Amino acid sequence: MELPDGTGVLSVPPDAKPAESDPGSVSANVSSSTGELRIYLNAAPRQGSESLDNWNTFRLDHLADENSSSPGKIAERTGMAFRGGTGSCVEDRYVTHVGNNRYREIACLVAGSKGSSVLIVAAPDDSWPLYGPVLEQAVDAYRAE
Repeated sequence: MELPDGTGVLSVPPDAKPAESDPGSVSANVSSSTGELRIYLNAAPRQGSESLDNWNTFRLDHLADENSSSPGKIAERTGMAFRGGTGSCVEDRYVTHVGNNRYREIACLVAGSKGSSVLIVAAPDDSWPLYGPVLEQAVDAYRAE
């Protein structure tokens, strides 16, 4: 799934279906037969003051400002090699304000030759042991343009 501005290409598992997303973004998810979210993948153009240097704190602050609470960092990586670029990633947990859902995610800012994009992959926290490896593959396969 290529971003409309051409800054990145999101790789999704074969059972993922396109999902509604913000203008300029691409999203996909895998849900159970009852509609429960199993995994979520999203790519969007960089939109604010985020940078490779501030990404790890920027993302946690953004989660706290948006619609979640208790964001907590698990790990961070900078200077990561991506196909066509470099990036900074933070792995974190948070709780949504609506529904008190607990999620775990890997969020990356990736810089390529055409610009920077944001990659988010997430799953319910309690199912990360099952779905985390698939999401890590999606991070590894992400291509910056």
